[in-house]
Amino acid sequence: MTAAGDVPPGYARRWWVLATMTVCMLVVITGNTILNVALPTLQRELDATQGELQWVIDAYILVFAGLLFSWGVIGDRIGRKKVLLIGLTLFAVASLFAAFSGSAVELIAWRSVMGIGGAAVQPTTLAVITNVFPPGERARAIGIWASANGVGVAAGPLAGGAVLAHFWWGAVFLIGVGICVLGVVAVLLVVPESRDPFPRRLDVPGVLLSIVALAGLVYGIIRGGSGVGWTDPTVLVPLVGGAVLLAVFVWLQRRSTHPALDVSLFRNPAFSAAAAALGLNFFALQGATFYLVYYLQGVRGYTALQSGAALIPVAAGMAVMGLRSSVLAQQYGAKLVVTAGFLLVGASFAGIQLFDVASPLWLLVVVFSAQGLGMGAIFPPATESIMSVVPREKAGAGAAVNNSVRQVGGALGVAILGSILTAAYRADLADTLDGLPAAVREQSSESIVATLETVRRIAAGADADAARAAAGVVDAAKEAFVSAMHTTALYTASCALVAVVVVLTWLPGRRSVPDLARQNA
Repeated sequence: MTAAGDVPPGYARRWWVLATMTVCMLVVITGNTILNVALPTLQRELDATQGELQWVIDAYILVFAGLLFSWGVIGDRIGRKKVLLIGLTLFAVASLFAAFSGSAVELIAWRSVMGIGGAAVQPTTLAVITNVFPPGERARAIGIWASANGVGVAAGPLAGGAVLAHFWWGAVFLIGVGICVLGVVAVLLVVPESRDPFPRRLDVPGVLLSIVALAGLVYGIIRGGSGVGWTDPTVLVPLVGGAVLLAVFVWLQRRSTHPALDVSLFRNPAFSAAAAALGLNFFALQGATFYLVYYLQGVRGYTALQSGAALIPVAAGMAVMGLRSSVLAQQYGAKLVVTAGFLLVGASFAGIQLFDVASPLWLLVVVFSAQGLGMGAIFPPATESIMSVVPREKAGAGAAVNNSVRQVGGALGVAILGSILTAAYRADLADTLDGLPAAVREQSSESIVATLETVRRIAAGADADAARAAAGVVDAAKEAFVSAMHTTALYTASCALVAVVVVLTWLPGRRSVPDLARQNA
């Protein structure tokens, strides 16, 4: 129960506030998931390379992750309601321009601007929830908020596929504009203003340093996986430089009186373990979605709408388990629930080894459902573990850390797993491409979609001999991609096992009754 004198602002409207924060959060979630099923279309329509497609995803995530710290502090300082309105407006404007991009580079630029708006929205939604709901109801509210991520994971690809079935690729961004308008109206009507009475100063150099460091690491990973070799200077310089800058960033944050990232929070083992769990969870989710879409559309021949529908079991599992995992964590402890989640995630990626060019639909449903249920068991308890450590007045900073580890994990998932996939696919397909004209071999080896598009163009030409040679590449390309996906999925499963060790070692188990009573007081 909440004492009469300790009722948070907006408590009477708290469930309407939660619904509004969920709508706002869906803007950010669908900003990426709606684009996943469109990647093969973008590769064809914009003549984008595999590396550019990885940057279409990661440009948004990196800017998002880098600015989460700043927007969390700004929200604590000027008011979270104001920051929500700024973020939604910026996201809508950038989405509108992204829809009419004329090249992959232009799209990457607008995706970066979308990341600025998204960084303002997502941590602020969690900070508002933390302020409006008292401790006794907060775990349930965060569980609902977190399970809505599953809805976003499902709604994004499905909505993207439906749009691509009837409109041009840019229309996938216009959906976000509509959600932003709805979010702005709801925020103005029901969300109370809240801020930190003793806000920190904004660490602009720290924010810029974190963005440059992460961008260097991700660029080096993507570049290394493109086939130039990991010892190439264009790979080593950004990789080593990014790692050094990241170390400098952490060193400076530990000594700053107004850090962009409060690294002192990581001294708490429960906080660090929960943050690592979230990061590894999104590493697997974002990275796996990247290569599974290519499997569904390139190997299986699904349309964008069909591939979006095929991913519904992932989202449904996240939504269903997300609603239950917070309750289960209170009964059995976050350690047990999150560990079980990662074991299920690892098993689902091991199950991908059973996929081939003609796997039955029921097998896909079983494996994707297991993946979603496992991830749904991880997200809410880990999020609640993080936010329970942070004082309510510092909710913006805590939410920023919560979201930044997720986004950095997602960015590295796309970069690392995408690079592993590309390298394995190139190696398996190398000899087969000898039958294609030399001028198109390099780009054809980047992805299954690029290979199939090259075959289509050659088949449409006048050279019958070249068309016959190209047609023989199709089956080999599909087999090569499946083999590469198997390799990549094993790396994904191994990350889940690493997470199991981290969680078992440092995440707290079941809390005692006195502990729960103190939290709910």
